[in-house]
Amino acid sequence: MDSERRRRTGAILNLTPLIDIVFLLLVFFMLTSHFIEDQAIDINLPQARSGSEAHMDEFVEVIVDPQGELLVNGRSVQLERLEETLKGAFHAPGVRFVRLRGDHEARLGVVISVIDAARSAGAESLDILTRQP
Repeated sequence: MDSERRRRTGAILNLTPLIDIVFLLLVFFMLTSHFIEDQAIDINLPQARSGSEAHMDEFVEVIVDPQGELLVNGRSVQLERLEETLKGAFHAPGVRFVRLRGDHEARLGVVISVIDAARSAGAESLDILTRQP
């Protein structure tokens, strides 16, 4: 009788279902995760000795690269569609500010067109970002 009791109490826990569940969860999270790459443009901001730091949480960022390409909040936009893109961005509550980040090699005509489009779209303020020397 003692030998039967010892055999029954020495049960081994089967870990196979637990390992299967862990692998299923791992596969699920790998498939549902989004790995987003930031679209970055190498911008060399112009220097300015005077100026102040802007502290606005809600703004629309417009980037002008040396070739004249535009990005609005990280999305590529044609110059002809910039005004309507800015109007669409201004529909969010509290967003009426534009930050212009342009390369120092960018053409002045493109920058002036961006400023015109921001004014026409209804921007309350337009900040031109620079870097300190």
